[in-house]
Amino acid sequence: MKTFRIWLLSAMLFAAPCHAGDVAPAGVSLWDRFEHPADDARPMVRWWWFGPSVTNGELDREMAAMKAGGFGGFEVQPTYPLALDDPATGIRNSPYLSDPFLAALRHVGGVAQASGLRMDVTLGSGWPFGGAYVPVTQAAASLRMTTVSVPAGATEIPLPSLQQGEHALTAFVDGRRLPVNGAGAIPILPAPTERSAMLFVAARTGQQVKRAAVGAEGFVIDHMSAAAVANHLASVGDRLLSAFDGARPPYAMFSDSLEAYGSSWTDDLPQEFRRRRGYDLLDHLPALFGNAPDSAAVRFDWSRTLSELVDERYLRPITAWAHAHGTRFRAQVYGFPPPTLSSNALVDLPEGEGADWRRFTSTRWATSAAHLYGRPIVSSETWTWLHSPAWAATPLDMKVEADRHFLQGVNQIVGHGWPYSPPGAAEPGWAFYAAAALNDHNPWYPAMPAVTGYLQRVSAMLREGVPDADVAVYLPIEDAFADMRPEHASVNEEMRSRLQGDVVAQVLDAGHGVDFVDAQAIVAGKLTAHLLVLPRMTRIDPAAFRAIAAWARRGGRIIAVDALPDTAGGLHDGAAGGKLVRALSKALSRSGNVAIVPGKMLGETVQRTLPPAMALARADPAIGFVRRKVHGGDLYFVVNTGAKPVETTARFAGDTGHGQWWDPLTRARSAAGAGDIALHLAPYESRMLLFVAGLPDLPMEKPLRPLLDLSTGWQARVAGSDALAPAPGSSWTSDPALRHYSGAVRYTRRFALPAAAAGAAAVMLDFGQATALAEDTPDRPRAAIAAPVREAATVRVNGRDAGTVWAAPWRIDIGPFLVLGENEIVVTVMNGATNALSARAAPARNLLTLKYGERFVDQDRDKLVVTPSGLLGRVTLIYR
Repeated sequence: MKTFRIWLLSAMLFAAPCHAGDVAPAGVSLWDRFEHPADDARPMVRWWWFGPSVTNGELDREMAAMKAGGFGGFEVQPTYPLALDDPATGIRNSPYLSDPFLAALRHVGGVAQASGLRMDVTLGSGWPFGGAYVPVTQAAASLRMTTVSVPAGATEIPLPSLQQGEHALTAFVDGRRLPVNGAGAIPILPAPTERSAMLFVAARTGQQVKRAAVGAEGFVIDHMSAAAVANHLASVGDRLLSAFDGARPPYAMFSDSLEAYGSSWTDDLPQEFRRRRGYDLLDHLPALFGNAPDSAAVRFDWSRTLSELVDERYLRPITAWAHAHGTRFRAQVYGFPPPTLSSNALVDLPEGEGADWRRFTSTRWATSAAHLYGRPIVSSETWTWLHSPAWAATPLDMKVEADRHFLQGVNQIVGHGWPYSPPGAAEPGWAFYAAAALNDHNPWYPAMPAVTGYLQRVSAMLREGVPDADVAVYLPIEDAFADMRPEHASVNEEMRSRLQGDVVAQVLDAGHGVDFVDAQAIVAGKLTAHLLVLPRMTRIDPAAFRAIAAWARRGGRIIAVDALPDTAGGLHDGAAGGKLVRALSKALSRSGNVAIVPGKMLGETVQRTLPPAMALARADPAIGFVRRKVHGGDLYFVVNTGAKPVETTARFAGDTGHGQWWDPLTRARSAAGAGDIALHLAPYESRMLLFVAGLPDLPMEKPLRPLLDLSTGWQARVAGSDALAPAPGSSWTSDPALRHYSGAVRYTRRFALPAAAAGAAAVMLDFGQATALAEDTPDRPRAAIAAPVREAATVRVNGRDAGTVWAAPWRIDIGPFLVLGENEIVVTVMNGATNALSARAAPARNLLTLKYGERFVDQDRDKLVVTPSGLLGRVTLIYR
């Protein structure tokens, strides 16, 4: 690690200053903004403080390492302890919200501001919000139904034993509701036969905060309770911000996804339901669990009420509180209890998660809402389960997943994450139980500036202009509401199964971008797409359907899968609502603006209805794109998400005849031609394609030719020592002495530059080709290739830094550094930390668990195996 520490010190001393929030000055060209993207487009990291046990010295060192690695900021998230208090090691787990913890927070805020790093803070410890300050009366609540047997002749139903914070709501026998008078039993009229009674209880889920820091243990709050949220802001929020009294507050306060499982009730729900829906919910409680004729309609009204309460009592108050304290609210607006897509309009900075860009994800949910409601920046929690276990993720893995978030409209990466690690911890230090570990203890961290530079450049370009998704997919939230049950009250979870027939994938394969839309957005006049897809659905909000019909009369086109909806949402809509929906469906079906097709024909119908933005000569589901309208034309981000190279052509809407390819990895650009534009993309390669007026003319990229075979003649030594390592073409793990080595190997070679290179447009050091492996899973992506460089390499030519190689096409232009005559190349290859970890036993944590309880379980330790390392391909010089 000595070589790495020298690199880090140099990077810290000579890194250019950056300031979160920088914007391009007026008059700066699009190319200038591509070459020198704004600092606020840099990726961020979630910074886990374990315990929390932190020291100012290590905090300072890690912030400097973040900046040196090209990260633009961090989100502080205190979480569970990883070690017991020990004066000998300096470990001291300061309770969450204690004075020492707040002092550390204040210190970090000051250093971040001086360093130009953005600082966000999680508005709690672990997730969902909660803690010791939450009384049981403000804990997450649920509706529980119990069936009890009523003997023949019985005159009362004994109530079960109830816990604190719980109370009986009502009971039903023979279809009749019985009042609960607060006594220990419910009186009933006797009957000659045995019967069953349904007893309904307003209960508590009992859920505890997940991954809580020391002192943050306790009940999860009731997100639909105004009192619970106010208590949280007073007990936690105000206390957190007190650390910044007299100083600049954090850029944003953060809420993770709502994972209050089973949350389906709040104390005043009956009163709020009657006020909003106009009838007594208690009269219809069996409908929430059963399948009576009115069950779906009642469930719709109940679900809608829960969603409204989350909006009004959780999202709105926290946003208002944040603004009152000079900060913003960044939130993952999905989960349990059920926000809707339009709930994202209530926060400043929507955030998603999920990399499966061809299906429904919470990422596209968040980006769609951002596009609809004018939020120019939308982030995603990225790399959460990237190539588990911790420390296995590589730079290429990071690109593979990040590109799939970019393809869904994300333009701010929040990496998951950066584990704080005390100076005395054995390398590679501490790690979160289930996430990529992306800090400077990775042997390949010297490559991080190149990785973050790519991510920053793409993020910046995806902030240019405005999004241009010309197809909108209506989310069948009304059907989800109608089918929702108390034990699983989540809209976004329901969407995964309801967008059947690969709705998203078919639209994408038809050559179009896609955003989601919901009833609230349509009623608010946010439908601007050219084509609306109505997936298989039976219910629709009458006001939204009326707005859709008006949009269609103005020229909008509709494709409905199987049928148009035929009923309204709930009992509150009444018969009149259903009648209106059927009338609108009838009128639309006669209008000529609607095509009703089977699910399997959706894609081809989209193609016939709307000219594609990108038309591939040969269909390939691995090719994705995002299109944005920029000043003077169109910008495309085109990605090969697959493990095999792509050689095809495509036609693009907006083609001016003067397209240009811009490579965000190398910052090279060339003419793209016109018409049938050639797509040559290596595995996981990506490029920008621009059709923008005023760009200078460029030559077409010429083919590469072989120049010199460099596959032999290398000297390989372990970095920082004289120990020899295997030559290029063999993994250094083939040497028993290096099998469990995690670090770097330096490959050195001298050569004479051939005369054919004189006048070459480019001379490339090429490391060979990758080999495809079994494909990754869409929701947990990783690079499914055997790369020729494992895992990254820095290149020096004649004593000068030439760059970093960490992704396809596994080559680097070294022409500017070469001289006539003798040249020297030094390639320093860095692998990952898992080779060293694979030789170690799992840490013993029984004492930690006895003291604090089992707050986590390390994931996938059985997958800690030795991986190939070094230069594994054939090294050559090639030129243009």
